[in-house]
Amino acid sequence: MSILVVGSVAFDTIATPSGRVTDILGGAATYFSLAASYFTEVRVVAVVGDDFTAENEAVFTKRGIDTRGIERTKGKSFRWGGRYLDNLNEAKTDFTELNVFEKFQPRIPKEYADTQFLFLANIHPSLQLAVRQEMNKVSLTGGDTMNFWIQGTPDELKQTLKSVDVLLINDTETKMLAAEKNLLRAANKVIALGPKALVVKHGEYGATIFFRENAFGVGSHPFRAPALPIDEVKDPTGAGDSFAGGFLGYIASQGEINREVLKRALFYGGVMGSFAVERFGTERLQQLSREEIDARFEIFRELTHLD
Repeated sequence: MSILVVGSVAFDTIATPSGRVTDILGGAATYFSLAASYFTEVRVVAVVGDDFTAENEAVFTKRGIDTRGIERTKGKSFRWGGRYLDNLNEAKTDFTELNVFEKFQPRIPKEYADTQFLFLANIHPSLQLAVRQEMNKVSLTGGDTMNFWIQGTPDELKQTLKSVDVLLINDTETKMLAAEKNLLRAANKVIALGPKALVVKHGEYGATIFFRENAFGVGSHPFRAPALPIDEVKDPTGAGDSFAGGFLGYIASQGEINREVLKRALFYGGVMGSFAVERFGTERLQQLSREEIDARFEIFRELTHLD
């Protein structure tokens, strides 16, 4: 089955204790689509400038990703620069240059009308909602957001959440969105806003999925998946979007959507996130094999006694 991601394709400048890189290909849609491409057919809607080269596009097309939804326009592509100092879970932003992304208006190619799964990456909630309303025949919609939208556009975000099936955000964002310090109470408040499930990412400590009562089968109790210990984290940029790509990509590859599929998808999300951080940018995601992915999933399974 196919999945459509709508979000950013960007160039990043990143510094970590492992080194520094300049203008490497990044962006939420890039990380997500590469991670998801190991499980299912992927389509991308984004905007780039005239600095986006054929070599950059080949990163997508070599993985069989459909790039007909990437709009080319005059100007520079979205650029972000940041540093990870003592805490690899938190980046210090050096600069953000929206460039052509500032006026991004997602245009869905007519060839994408039969897409079964949708991921609304981190863009303005009003744009997310417009895409969701246009893609009204999808089987499942995943979504992401961040503190900037939670604080700056709360009304628009709440409208969007009514049409999202699975929201994927981190601990801090969950508590901020719910205005609640306790994570369990915060998760329940977020689910009450509309999503059938909430995936809370805990960085190096794994992720937890919370369910609305009977939304994906019997019961509503949460399920926790740990993170896989990594020998060396070179670059945590894009780990969350890679997690989302693995999570939703795996779901799209299955014949049904139920609680057990979502629980197993949590582990595949963790697998893809763990690969992403091993190299700078998307380098590791470009060079994977499905055999490596399944082998790392088996390590997860053995660690957690997952059936």
